[in-house]
Amino acid sequence: MAILLLLAYTAILVVVFKLINVPVNKWSITTAAIGGVAIVGGLLLAMNYNHPYATDGRLYFYTTPIVPTVKGRVTNVDVQPNVPLHQGDVLFRIDPRPYQYVVDQKKALLAEAKQSVKQLKSSLDQATAGVQKAEAQLDLAQQTYDRKSSLLAKDVVSQAAVDTASRNLEAARQQLLANQAAEERARLGFASEIDGVNTAVARLQADLHNAEYDLAETTIVAPTDGYVTQLFLRPGMTANPSTPALVFIHSADNPFAASFPQYALQNVRVGDEAEIAFDGIPGSVFKARVKLPADAMAQGQVQAGGALLDPAERAQPGRVLTSFEITDDLSGYQLPPGATAQVAIYTDHWTQIAIIRRVMLRMRSWLNYVL
Repeated sequence: MAILLLLAYTAILVVVFKLINVPVNKWSITTAAIGGVAIVGGLLLAMNYNHPYATDGRLYFYTTPIVPTVKGRVTNVDVQPNVPLHQGDVLFRIDPRPYQYVVDQKKALLAEAKQSVKQLKSSLDQATAGVQKAEAQLDLAQQTYDRKSSLLAKDVVSQAAVDTASRNLEAARQQLLANQAAEERARLGFASEIDGVNTAVARLQADLHNAEYDLAETTIVAPTDGYVTQLFLRPGMTANPSTPALVFIHSADNPFAASFPQYALQNVRVGDEAEIAFDGIPGSVFKARVKLPADAMAQGQVQAGGALLDPAERAQPGRVLTSFEITDDLSGYQLPPGATAQVAIYTDHWTQIAIIRRVMLRMRSWLNYVL
């Protein structure tokens, strides 16, 4: 920008000295030099502070590394490079057979567990019947003991008969306790549930869901609308969860941003007018608006870690990243994501010199034909 201003000032001097015939002497040369420094320097200072300019504007884009969640051999690569995709379109497929085998195994174990639940119900019913039988035997033994004791008092039976009845009564009590314990174990085994589902069945259902999820993950699909470029994946390669297989470029939300010196944004506000000259579209200038005038600077960020902050690493003052909303339509141009541009912001201060910035930006845009 300074070179363009100097060239313009030089052209004015040529007109003054050659066409108007101003005498060339030490006074006129000195005046022209001092005037050039004062005029060009003053214009640069005024424009840089009130109508900042950046040469590192860029059309950014979002990417997602496609990392498979399962490991396996790639059987099909359905995606084609630089072909638009919709969300859910298949990118590539991993051999599903090992994961299908796991699903089949889990289904068999789940069926076995459900059958075991039925067996637990049968065991509970059998244990309950055993308790009922033991209770009846205990009642019978108690009645026998009571009758023998009554007969002993009348000297109808001997003491040995009463002792035998007493031993049978105690054996009936022990048998009842054993049957009750067996019934309780059977009840606990059958009644062990989570949300109404037997615990063993619930565990195997969860294992089956995990296996089915892994099987579904053998087909990798597009996360959003977009496309894949620089496709290197081929059938027969091994996909690994630790290594991205390809890079997916999202087609929506391509932000445009440029960086400015910290002092240059003191007068910039959200909504200020801006103009953009893309390197790839020479001779054209596009309208824009300031969207976010002052983003955070990377040089000031700190993160938790095992090293102390080293000021020497933060010696650079840093530039402020500013984002823009392009208001002109760019759909008619072949403008790849990542394209670079020059950007000028026009604030409400010193509007009289904004015309110079506009002219300089357009001159720089025309130079893109040869640079």
